[in-house]
Amino acid sequence: MKIHLTAIFSFAIFLSACAGPPADQPKAVTNVASNTNTAAPVNTANNAAKPAVQGEKLEINSQNSTVNFVGYKVTGKHDGGFKNLSGAINLVNAKPEESGVSVEIETNSIFSDDPGLTEHLKSPDFFDVAKFPKASFKSTRIEAGAQEPNNYMVTGDLDLHGVVKSIQFPARIDVTDSEAAVKIKFRLNRKDFQMNYPGKADNLISDEVTLALDVKAPRKK
Repeated sequence: MKIHLTAIFSFAIFLSACAGPPADQPKAVTNVASNTNTAAPVNTANNAAKPAVQGEKLEINSQNSTVNFVGYKVTGKHDGGFKNLSGAINLVNAKPEESGVSVEIETNSIFSDDPGLTEHLKSPDFFDVAKFPKASFKSTRIEAGAQEPNNYMVTGDLDLHGVVKSIQFPARIDVTDSEAAVKIKFRLNRKDFQMNYPGKADNLISDEVTLALDVKAPRKK
């Protein structure tokens, strides 16, 4: 019995060590989306919606930006990403906290380090690209003061797999005369967006994936 319990305990440690992203990696906070009827009421007298300030529009596209992910399982991990994305930064007064960003991804452009996995990721088990051809993110707030190596906290609505939720995550944002550079890397729970496929019984998939976005949007001179 003692040997049996030791084996179970050892296997549990193996699962926790191998089936997820690094524990020190920032985790996105997921909540009700800001544009749903179930969102918490606001005091309209003090929080009246303000029209968006029109700033400098910086284009985000597949040439100047990448969005990648890492999926984890008991026996290892898989790297992947999306080839086609578009969007824009509305840069106001060259200050991220006064600005906004929106990104749209074509889910059918997904790729991974395994051709068979790529096709599986397109299926209803995961992204169901035939039913949900687009995923999108639109910021609702950008705040300074995140801990290094990041310098801002970004909040926005993520529309993924037919589920819209507000997420919050840290980001590195640097604005120069030539470009706005954004680096984001965080953990996201796929089950928050109804991607519930568990994986094979002997090779379970982690609920959490790592998402990484790298943007270098040029400024017009």
